[in-house]
Amino acid sequence: MARTRLELEELERRNLAPYAQLSAETRGRLHAEPPAAWRTEYQRDRDRVIHSRAFRRLEYKTQVFLNGSGDHFRTRLTHTMEVAAISRNIARALRLNEDLAETIALAHDLGHAPFGHKGETVLNRLMKRHGGFEHNRQSLRIVESLEQKYPRFEGLNLTWETREGLMKHDRGYLVPGKTGGFRARCPSLEAQVANLSDEIAYYSHDLDDGLESGLLSEKQLDEGVPVWRQARRRVEREYGRLADECRRYFIIRCLIDMQVTDVVQHTEALIARSGVRCADDVRRQARPLVQYSPDRRQQNLALRRFLYRNLYYNPVVNEPHLRARRVLEELFSFYLEHPAELGGAARRRARRDGWERAVCDYLAGMTDRYALLEHQRLLPPA
Repeated sequence: MARTRLELEELERRNLAPYAQLSAETRGRLHAEPPAAWRTEYQRDRDRVIHSRAFRRLEYKTQVFLNGSGDHFRTRLTHTMEVAAISRNIARALRLNEDLAETIALAHDLGHAPFGHKGETVLNRLMKRHGGFEHNRQSLRIVESLEQKYPRFEGLNLTWETREGLMKHDRGYLVPGKTGGFRARCPSLEAQVANLSDEIAYYSHDLDDGLESGLLSEKQLDEGVPVWRQARRRVEREYGRLADECRRYFIIRCLIDMQVTDVVQHTEALIARSGVRCADDVRRQARPLVQYSPDRRQQNLALRRFLYRNLYYNPVVNEPHLRARRVLEELFSFYLEHPAELGGAARRRARRDGWERAVCDYLAGMTDRYALLEHQRLLPPA
């Protein structure tokens, strides 16, 4: 006999920690819908994200190396899938809601502009007088209004908890709507897990791509990155000498495992000390509870500094992005001067949100490849 949503919700009640976010206790959706028969609310959210157009476009958006630079370099889509896998593992270990953590991870980069963070910087500067641009806010904007799939509402109509998890800002935590009579200071543990999993995935896998490209060497990493050295020694003790590709793979695998283990153990201790007894107790905390240990945090800062110095600012990575910046700047000006070239949905939004925001949405939704092709079509070299 098929397992129903009610049975799935009962399994959550029995198996998850008391401070996990239960799908039966969701604060709901902006637009009321009948519940699904065979899926929990967060499983339904996950499916809506995966079936969205914005999710499909991630396949052709830059992670570090400009899309199309090599067959094995990560794209924004492969990065997203890796974040989702790490999120599920950490959530499972902590007895949290895996479906919610995975859903937030799958949706967290929907709002990324083409050409990676350089594209985001360009759009933010162009939109300085019109509210700016930030990819986390854009992810929320996509799921709340830009996706057009349903006859009775804009967006994907995701649950409050999924949208809460997308509100990840450097300038403070903002809550999407009412929070039941108190001011939430932190998001759910599931959202915190997705946030930290993003960091684990991109630093570890950017190392891998840097080695694949030849811009980084194992010798450099041995000399400059203690966490790499620690992982390499562990692999050598366990497996001895390995072929180059296999050795690098296992070092990266070991590095991720060490970070996940550290997060699970340190977070478990923080949760125990905090005394939280329900999901809303987590939201009342002054600081996130999902954290690295202090030693691991310092090691990751050293890794971060190394990557910026040797990979992200390397001319081979940086110069194509600088050329891409010009593409976005020129397309932005062109569309403002020739609004008929925008899609029909963008023109309709312009009447409500203004032309600048409509153009920004249009550009942010482009893949790297499409932005370059549109620039070539609309602004061919003289």
